[in-house]
Amino acid sequence: MFKTVSISLIALMSQIVIGLALISSPAPAADGPIAIAIHGGAGTINRDDISEQREAAIRSELQRAVEAGHAVLADGGSSLEAVTVAIRILEDAPQFNAGRGAVLTENGRVEMDASIMDGASLAAGAVASVTGLRHPIDAANHVMKDSPHVMLIGDGAEAFAGQFDLEVMDPSWFITDFRREQLEQIQAGGTAMHTSQQPWYSTVGAVAIDRSGNLAAGTSTGGMSNKRWGRVGDSPIIGAGTYANNQTCAVSATGHGEYFIRHVVAYDICARMAYTAQPLAQTANTVINQVLKAAGADGGVIAIDRFGRIAMPFNTPGMYRAAIYRDGELEVSIYNDEGRKHNEALSAH
Repeated sequence: MFKTVSISLIALMSQIVIGLALISSPAPAADGPIAIAIHGGAGTINRDDISEQREAAIRSELQRAVEAGHAVLADGGSSLEAVTVAIRILEDAPQFNAGRGAVLTENGRVEMDASIMDGASLAAGAVASVTGLRHPIDAANHVMKDSPHVMLIGDGAEAFAGQFDLEVMDPSWFITDFRREQLEQIQAGGTAMHTSQQPWYSTVGAVAIDRSGNLAAGTSTGGMSNKRWGRVGDSPIIGAGTYANNQTCAVSATGHGEYFIRHVVAYDICARMAYTAQPLAQTANTVINQVLKAAGADGGVIAIDRFGRIAMPFNTPGMYRAAIYRDGELEVSIYNDEGRKHNEALSAH
């Protein structure tokens, strides 16, 4: 009896502590700051391995996507709209592992995953192992808004998406020479899909905060090259690759998905903020550069808190990323020795 009461009392006190942490600072006003961050994947990205032309194309697409998302916010649009607009551009860019340019499975086909989450309502939608859909992020949006479910997969997801006249492309449209050659090299070298020897985790994602202080996060990917057996990674799994909660932050992840699933990375960052009241940069860095690194996992996240402060930690040599901060500064970066030197999330509340 005493033990039961004690446990209940501890649980109650924990909830009180969390509540106090969340209300310790005033919520953003309806005309609050806007900000957005995007990523195009993390991995072993070295200057010597990328041609000047390819690097220029990557930076151009990152800038185009982040500016398009920010324009939505500047016009009074929602964070969900901004995230979707940015990801749709990245899904069409052949430089990234999402939509056109997605990696190929063992059988040489494209199977894509995507998810999106609304920080205001905690509504979420995801699709996995879809083929033919030009913009999987649109399908995830419809799952969130127009179904009672959170995740749909394969043929079922495609049948559901067919109700909304989403654009469908021929399978050959998604396949690029770069991805075909990548698959051939992996298969020739005997690299299994479940190893961490693949140096690229070029998932795409976006996080944003709108004028009303609403957060959103979205992620889209082709998964892991040479994958088999209907493998699904963290990108469409709410809490692993994507999470958003207005009380704390929004997160989109990129990395070795199996580890991000096991450590529930996106949710863990948000939960740690609630439990400890630590700033976003410190919390995200702890998860990426301590928890995941200790587990032997590579990757990174982009994250934004309820005050519009951005953190983009990663534990690899590079991560394709871009942001427009709440002060309007634009950042487009690839390597770990560039980008905004100070981190807003470490500043005083």
